[in-house]
Amino acid sequence: MATKIHPTAVIDPKAQLGENVEIGPYVVIGEDVQIGSGTKIGPHCIIEFSTLGKDNLLTGAAYVGMPPQDWSYKGEHKRFVMGDSNVIREGVTLHRGAHSDVTTMGSNCMLMANSHIGHDCRVGNNVIMVNSSAAAGHVEIGDRATISGLVGIHQFTRIGKFAMISGGGMANQDIVPYVIAQGDRARPVNLNLVGLKRNGFSRESIKLIKHTFKTLFYAGLTMKDAIAKLRAENLPPEAALMLDFCEASKRGVARPRRTIRDNDENDD
Repeated sequence: MATKIHPTAVIDPKAQLGENVEIGPYVVIGEDVQIGSGTKIGPHCIIEFSTLGKDNLLTGAAYVGMPPQDWSYKGEHKRFVMGDSNVIREGVTLHRGAHSDVTTMGSNCMLMANSHIGHDCRVGNNVIMVNSSAAAGHVEIGDRATISGLVGIHQFTRIGKFAMISGGGMANQDIVPYVIAQGDRARPVNLNLVGLKRNGFSRESIKLIKHTFKTLFYAGLTMKDAIAKLRAENLPPEAALMLDFCEASKRGVARPRRTIRDNDENDD
């Protein structure tokens, strides 16, 4: 199957297109673009200063590698880079870097309609961003995180691996891995146990993650003392990830609002 380019598409002569790429009607491919094999670009997309990996699907009217929404940006040569097998739906906006050289997104992500990734973000693999969710500049989103509809993430905030932010949440502090967070100024309300089970975490691993979560937030300890106590327990990597995340926080870690309610069924 050869590359297909609709006659109404406008493509920079220096653009690099892989094998079997499809370019739909009224697409504009601007300066400094590389598109991997098997990628399909739907109608009315604009792409510039970007590298797209293999087998990505942009259904239409997506804007990739656009200038950052940052007053300090003065036209410097920055870029946007994504991996393979991503699904980018209608009206998605993905901005190139402003202060760093590049905004990055991994592979196997789904960005639903009208979602947004701002300048200098770092988005991992298998991330889902639901309709009209938005990550401001310099946000980091870990692998397999789920950002529900209408969620807003403040600049420089980090979202941990396997975390989920519930619909309409507004995150302005770091959300630790594995939790469900919700609310205006989103805070953890429980562990994302369903997500952990679906992703193959063993019962023992989930038990240790829950122990780590409770010690960090419900043992009446300062964060520093809780981390020191847990470090002494020689936890496995999946639980220790929560400690690494907390220690690396610059904006501060979002804490639960109220006492956790144990549910023995969730441990099974």
